[in-house]
Formats: sequence, structure tokens, C-alpha cells
Amino acid sequence: MKTLIKGGHLVNEGRISDGFIVVENGNIIAITKQQPEASFDETIDASGCYVLPGLIDDHVHFREPGLTAKADIDSESRAAAAGGVTSYFDMPNCVPQTTTPETLEEKFRLASQKSHVNYSFFYGATNDNADSFAQLDATRIPGIKLFMGSSTGNMLVDRPQSLERIFKTCKLPLMAHCEDTGIIDRNMKEVQQAWGEDPQVSMHALIRSEEACLASSAKAVELAKKYGTRLHIAHISTAEELELFTACCDSVSTNITAEACVGHLYFTQLDHESLGAKIKVNPAIKTPVDRFLLREALNDGRISVVATDHAPHLLEQKQGGCVKAASGMPLIQFSLVTMLELVDEGVLTIERLVELMCHNPARLFGVQQRGFLREGYRADITIVRPHAPWTVTTDIIESKCKWSPMEGHEYQWRVERTLCNGQSVYADGVVNDTVIGEEIRFNHSQS
Repeated sequence: MKTLIKGGHLVNEGRISDGFIVVENGNIIAITKQQPEASFDETIDASGCYVLPGLIDDHVHFREPGLTAKADIDSESRAAAAGGVTSYFDMPNCVPQTTTPETLEEKFRLASQKSHVNYSFFYGATNDNADSFAQLDATRIPGIKLFMGSSTGNMLVDRPQSLERIFKTCKLPLMAHCEDTGIIDRNMKEVQQAWGEDPQVSMHALIRSEEACLASSAKAVELAKKYGTRLHIAHISTAEELELFTACCDSVSTNITAEACVGHLYFTQLDHESLGAKIKVNPAIKTPVDRFLLREALNDGRISVVATDHAPHLLEQKQGGCVKAASGMPLIQFSLVTMLELVDEGVLTIERLVELMCHNPARLFGVQQRGFLREGYRADITIVRPHAPWTVTTDIIESKCKWSPMEGHEYQWRVERTLCNGQSVYADGVVNDTVIGEEIRFNHSQS
């Protein structure tokens, strides 16, 4: 099948240009300034729209296997497609945890049957499994996930000798969740003494504090420098942590990089007043000053990637305070339009958005043939329309948990169409669930 995408503003590699894209057999075979004269099986009119590479979300929790009451690969990949995300890297804290080659293989099997967009999976580090890293096929996974702070799934790695061995052994990118558990436990005890057994959720940022984040992130950077580890710190949430990273225009060529998540870029801890535990996440959403400086770091290279940390829970699991309410929120369906709202506010340009959400994830992890609008690459393409207001309502939420912190919010940008490997997996408000994505391949020597 041969498809023509015409009339759109192509956003790619730092430029916006008008042009035509020809897609055949799942690949981009031509990008031209003049309309081709050939005949096409399908013509997609993108007039008035911006045409982007399909987004790559390097940080999601799709909850399968074992936690499928709240989410699964089918439902969350539908949400991804509706949000313009064509590739995702899923985290290992499911049941069973993805910490053996066998459990990793099972997730690939499930996704090959259920995922409507492209997929891969992080392998989880534990206190005792560093020896298994050598058994992994590096062309199939983005890297190793390390929890240096306690979070959902009880995968905390806290033994000093285990951390040393992981940083020394890991030859793939190492993504770290950095929060100091000792500091968190101390803060929790103090807050509980003052405010009771389940302190209100507005205290969450006092418990999972700036100090806890900085101490753990600094330790990770220290170990990465000691062993030459390729370190990627997930969901940076504090201004202090930004000082650990170098401001440069080509940040993904450095050995230590940072990810920011949409929730930390959009909300502040003051939003707990209206949204309660719906925006309770680990690490906690911090102050307006932290958010301001995180936004600034999007443009100077200290932040290399923007992701979601998409983490659905049932709404009843989000009730309570700092102890009882689960941490995590679903955002993948609304991540792109939320970041485009920041474009409208002048926080960043749409060209920089594409760097952070498409190009840099591909570069950083060595993703093969995705993340760019290039001839010969797979046709993962997202088409968005500006000045097209719509409001988030429960009925349009694709995530299985069926709620979002963005409910009731009016957006000015709309995802018109998502193509995954040349197939329209989302168009006109409908997910085509006959489309199954592909396993992502990696070349880490180029990352």
C-alpha cells in the first residue's frame, strides 16, 4: 500500500518545512517539496496541521502481567496511539517482576499479540541479578532499570555492594529512579508524628523531599563517573538536581543524562489542593520554582528527554493521603497535547518538543529507524492540528483505569492521526485495534 501525506508543516531535526511524505510497506520512501505525480492507494490531507515523527515514550508502566485490573498492554497502547505515541519502553515492576530473561521474554510475547504501537521493555536490576545482564540481547532492550529509592513494586536496590556491582557491570544504558529511602523514612516519621498516620497528600513533597532526590541522584552520578556507566536519571523533579547535568546543545552525547516527566513540568504541589492524590507521584511534584527551572532546563540541554512515567491505578486506589493513596497517574494519551500547550505559552518551541520527545529518545537509546522523519525510516508519524479546541471527558479516555488528572481541561491542539509503521492506528478520534506494533530494535554502539 502506498500512502501520500500532503499539505502539512513537517517538524524534523530543528526545522519546520512544508512538504510531502510518501509511505510504502511501512517505510518512509520519499520526502519531497513538490507533490509527487505517482498514484496512491491513500492520500492523507494534513493541511493546516503539523507533521511530527511518532513520539517515543521512554518511561511507562503498562501493568502487564500481574496488575491488569488497572491497566494492560492492549488498553494502554490504545491510549498511546490516541496521544500520538508510536513507541514505548515499559518498566519492570509488574508481577512477576521483569528481572529474569524468562520474564522478559514473556512480556515480549504478550506485546506481540496485544500492543497497538511499537514496544520494548526495560530489564529490572535487583540486589542479586547483575550476573544475568550478560545473558540479555542488547538489540532488543533499551537498558536496565534501577530503583535507588523505594517505589511501586518493591524493587529497591539499597545494598552498597550491589549498587557498585550494577554500575560496574552494566554495559547498557542504566535508567535510575533516584530517591534516598533513609531520608524519606525519616521525613515520613516526622510528618506522621505531627499530622497523624496518613498525612494529607499536600505533605507528599515534604516527605519525598528535594533532599531525598538530590542525595540519591548525586550518588548515582558519582557511581556512573567512577565506572563510566551510561546513566539516565528518570523523572528529575528538583532544581537542585539540575546542577548535576551539563547545559549543552547536544546533551545526549554525554554519558549522564536526565529525563523530565510531563507531570512535573505541568503541575506544582499547589495543585494537590484541587486534584488531591490524582497527581500523587514518586518522586513528588515539587514547588512552582522547581517547575519553572525544570522548564528552563528543557532548552539548555540539561534535560534530554520528556516522558510520562504513565502509571495507572484504579481510582479507588488513589484515595487517601501520603500513606494510603497509590502513587502514579495516567498521562500518555495527553502528554503531547499538554506539551504543545507549553509551546503556546512560550516555554519551548515545537522544534525543541520534537527533539525531546522523538529525536533524543531515539538517539539516547540507539533506537533503529525511528524517531525522525527520514527516508528509509519506519513510518511512525503523528499529525496534530492547532486551534482545534476540545475538552477531556471520561468517555474518551482509553486507559483502562478510566480517569485522568486532565479531565475537564480544554486543549487547543488535537491529535488528528497517528501512523505506526505506515498504518493509521488512530484517526478521527478512533483507535484501529487491528493494528499491532513492532518490536523495537536497538544499536547501543550508536547511542
